[in-house]
Amino acid sequence: MKLQDFLGKEEKWGFEAIAKDEELTRQIQILLIGLGLLEPPADAKFGPVTAAAISKFQELTNTGELDFVGAVTAKKLIETKPDDLPKPPLKLGNDIASKIVKYMLAQNYQVFTAPKEYNIVYVEGMNGDWTLNNDASNEFNDRRIVIEVVDGVPKIVDHWQATTEPGRYYTLNPMNPGGAARIKFGQYKAWAVGGHGTAEIHEALRQVKDIVVHRDFNKDFQRTGDKLDTGLFYINQHWGYDAPSNDIKLASAGCLVGRTRQGHREFMAIIKQDRRYVANRDYVFYTTVIPGDDLLKKFPG
Repeated sequence: MKLQDFLGKEEKWGFEAIAKDEELTRQIQILLIGLGLLEPPADAKFGPVTAAAISKFQELTNTGELDFVGAVTAKKLIETKPDDLPKPPLKLGNDIASKIVKYMLAQNYQVFTAPKEYNIVYVEGMNGDWTLNNDASNEFNDRRIVIEVVDGVPKIVDHWQATTEPGRYYTLNPMNPGGAARIKFGQYKAWAVGGHGTAEIHEALRQVKDIVVHRDFNKDFQRTGDKLDTGLFYINQHWGYDAPSNDIKLASAGCLVGRTRQGHREFMAIIKQDRRYVANRDYVFYTTVIPGDDLLKKFPG
């Protein structure tokens, strides 16, 4: 079955029927992905995330069809272009969550606005009261943040002390001959739930797709002028073994690290409630890493 087969007919397929037709499911997924309502891949597996994306499309385009696909939904899916869809307004204020979302939008990063779709953000050089610090090396002086957009309003779900950079030990004794890795500021879809560690294995976000890092060959604890390197480097998001705030010790060779075990457990418990992960345990999470000084320079007050 294809969407074209619905046109001019009285066919009405409920979601259970669609789920049994891989060809139709894949076609619908491809179109929803193109409209930005569903994340790839089009795997022909009809689950709650695809169902939610269809329902959202029907709501945005006023098809008048609910919990089924008929001629109206089929025609609109075939003909609708991304710019045709109304954009739900974001209600942005001057709070830190709004500033982060404004910054992400200005950088053309993805901002997820559906319920139970979490935005994972690290802000480098920022304290828990949202003031800047001196971003000194070998310290847990960054912030790991989870943001959810609720009815158009960005909300901080929770936040924790963290580091986005390698500590002193691995900067001076890098695991890679090119130098220790410092993640390049940006947004990457590159992490899935998995394990981290050897002596103390724990649940974490494990890097599964390429990211870009700076190689600190001259060991100056800076990104400036450093060579870029792209690949799989085991830059995971894990816990920092309760190391002191002012000494990363061996907790990071370049990973995105929450300082405490308990804080990391809280982080993992939240993101595992993400509806995309609930639907697909292999879901690959986006993560955004931004400089705190640039954030507050662009959006002060």
